[in-house]
Amino acid sequence: MSDTAERNGGGGREAEPRPEGVAGRDGTTAGRDRAGKLHGVDGEGADAAAASGTGAPGGTLADGGTSPAGQPSADERREQRFVRRTAAYRSARRVLARPGFRGTLRERLALLHETRSLDLYDPDEQADLYGGGIVEALEEKTAALLGKEAAVFFPTGTMAQQVALRCWAGRTGNPAVALHALAHPEVHERHAFSQVSALRPVRVTSEPRQPTAEEVRDLDEPFGALMLELPLRDAGFVLPTWRELTEVVEAARERDAVVHFDGARLWECTSHFDRGLAEIAALADSVYVSYYKSLDGFGGACLAGPRTLTDEARTWRHRYGGAVFQQFPTVLSALAGLERELPRLPDYVAHARVVAAALREGFAAAGVPWSRVHPGPPHTNEFQVWLPYDADVLAEAAVRQAEETRILLFGNAWDGKGPGLALTEVSVRAAGLEWTAEDVREAVGGFVAALDRVVAEAVGG
Repeated sequence: MSDTAERNGGGGREAEPRPEGVAGRDGTTAGRDRAGKLHGVDGEGADAAAASGTGAPGGTLADGGTSPAGQPSADERREQRFVRRTAAYRSARRVLARPGFRGTLRERLALLHETRSLDLYDPDEQADLYGGGIVEALEEKTAALLGKEAAVFFPTGTMAQQVALRCWAGRTGNPAVALHALAHPEVHERHAFSQVSALRPVRVTSEPRQPTAEEVRDLDEPFGALMLELPLRDAGFVLPTWRELTEVVEAARERDAVVHFDGARLWECTSHFDRGLAEIAALADSVYVSYYKSLDGFGGACLAGPRTLTDEARTWRHRYGGAVFQQFPTVLSALAGLERELPRLPDYVAHARVVAAALREGFAAAGVPWSRVHPGPPHTNEFQVWLPYDADVLAEAAVRQAEETRILLFGNAWDGKGPGLALTEVSVRAAGLEWTAEDVREAVGGFVAALDRVVAEAVGG
């Protein structure tokens, strides 16, 4: 993942981060509300007055415009906080997750060395060339896990899904793809479906939940494919119930449409559905999965489905520039993720529910006027935390707590959703299993104390 991706929260989405300094979706820029609190910048936002020692942003523009003489620009303040947050993360003695992409080159290279002890593949075999050898081994393993006839490896999920839905459009004769307004291709891929692949997205709903069977049945135009993102990240990593999912799939079949799962994080869904991967994937005609979001691989994705589909997908992969000369480092990391991380995910999901409950309790005990952990309980090992403060103030409080105590409770960016309202994403992985509920509640108390100081300084700035 690029450094820009980490600066915008490190959630592992391909091509999704907003460039540094670009105003958020609500179009707001930095300002003060009646209480004097800074507000209104999406993502990292303008730094709090306490972060830069400059008080209110003054003439600073959200797109990195000029500041009064001698004062850092908004971009410079964002950069300063990113550097501080990165340093705090690396020195923290306690975090809820240590995703591999945040590691150093040395740490990432160590993963390749560790794969030798896992007996994942014969190192004396010929290295892959344009997709053979070890790449085929990963494809076969993935197809077996998902209960599909075949699978094909792609360098990115963006490419995999465009190819999958382009192939389905050729079969159905309809380029319309029904999907959620918050689906990854709609929000994070710069309109690639329509601009690159001659597909036509049709939004089923924009509500922050999964589409319903009724909405699919009542969609006022025909569509060739229904794409479901499981879980739907931008709505809070939410999933439907098993009954709801089966009903939505049945509704699509009634419309003579194929069903494709954007299963970038499908690996995390088995606990919620109380079913294995193959049973979940069996509902769809094709499934895309990622190897780095849940499994900590270097990158890569796979498209699984009938062999006729994957054979055609290989042709389109080449046309899209995805026939990479050698990919064994990425593939080895994916195989390692399937071996080491996949079996741990149910534990992460279970503990995420403990962490989420303790966060709610901690905010209530600390006297925060309002907070929301969404969904409650979490459907996967990832969820959102909403608080009634501005993104820049919350981000500064999180970094300060980590600098002062070496406890980083909130390691991702805060996304401003309007004046005095922001959210962040929380992920619970192996490092989070060490936290008890009481540890979480105590950390919340420390965070709120830091938050109170930042707010007081901002108001008095």
